[in-house]
Amino acid sequence: MKNILIFGDSLTAGYGLPASQAYPSLIQERLKQEGYTAYKVLNGGLSGDTTAGGTHRIDRWVNEPIDIFILALGANDGLRGIPTRETSQNLQEIISKVRNKCPEVKIILSGMEIPDIVPGRYAAEFRKLFRELALENNVHFIPFLLEGVAGNRQLNLPDGVHPNAEGQKLLAQHTWSKLKELL
Repeated sequence: MKNILIFGDSLTAGYGLPASQAYPSLIQERLKQEGYTAYKVLNGGLSGDTTAGGTHRIDRWVNEPIDIFILALGANDGLRGIPTRETSQNLQEIISKVRNKCPEVKIILSGMEIPDIVPGRYAAEFRKLFRELALENNVHFIPFLLEGVAGNRQLNLPDGVHPNAEGQKLLAQHTWSKLKELL
């Protein structure tokens, strides 16, 4: 069995939905449909988690072998206005820890964005930090995990922040488009 760890926050955990509707479960289904039965998707989503929390939490996940690592943290950092340098350093630490424990791992970084309505340069710097990390680490990259979902009422729960079941399908689609290249 090969492990695919999707490590993220409430978006990965499927906040407000049954686990079967969260995008890691949808990807597991897709793998089965496409005949990739040797892969097991591990949902490492924790609602409310930040990249700082992730640097500590990753330790217990890398005790078992990980073949493909999908890093989908950062949304809560953006919502809280955490300095981009800090977010970037935390994500780098997570990537380094995973590579250290699983040298053969293939990595996908899921980019996050915050709305441009946020004043100043923060939104642009936040968007850029994911692109720079992907290049520096030579990892596969999803530019924006919530592409087409963020801000779309039909695809989010009433809170306007967390994807509903239909929105989760798009997250799965964005992730699958990169993941299939690595199988």
